Amino acid sequence: MSTPNTTGQTPSTTIEADPALPTVKIVRDFAASPEQVFRAYVDPTLVVQWVGPRGVEMEIDSWEASTGGRYRYHHRHGDFVATFYGSFHEVRPNDRIVWTFTWEEMPDGVSLETMTFDDLGDGRTRVTSLSVVDTFEAREAMLASGMEVGINEGFDKLDELLASS
Repeated sequence: MSTPNTTGQTPSTTIEADPALPTVKIVRDFAASPEQVFRAYVDPTLVVQWVGPRGVEMEIDSWEASTGGRYRYHHRHGDFVATFYGSFHEVRPNDRIVWTFTWEEMPDGVSLETMTFDDLGDGRTRVTSLSVVDTFEAREAMLASGMEVGINEGFDKLDELLASS
């Protein structure tokens, strides 16, 4: 599954499910340096500006973006509230983040996610995220959740944030 680049002007996000493994791989290129993109992932004042779909307000309870740290946040849309939490297992500046990701309503559905920040040169960065879940059923539920809307709209907001900084 991917978001096509139909205009040639906007980056596309690729979302792939490996048929042999319970994983989801997400790839997106950004017109910013690895330092700028990485900072947008670890600085809570920036994270709240882009994570999640448009029209959703993000509130952070904790955001300790360092190896051994933790996070917890809420997405609010009207009366609906979704809470997410996890642990930062590894934070390597401008290079790699490994964390767990759990939606509070599905505490048995924890995923292990690895994000890498690859310097493409010319002020561009490719972020590759690999999410590993424990079953194919969990992966299919993740894909069926509508996650691509939040991913694509969030990445679009990140593009706008990076362009304004």
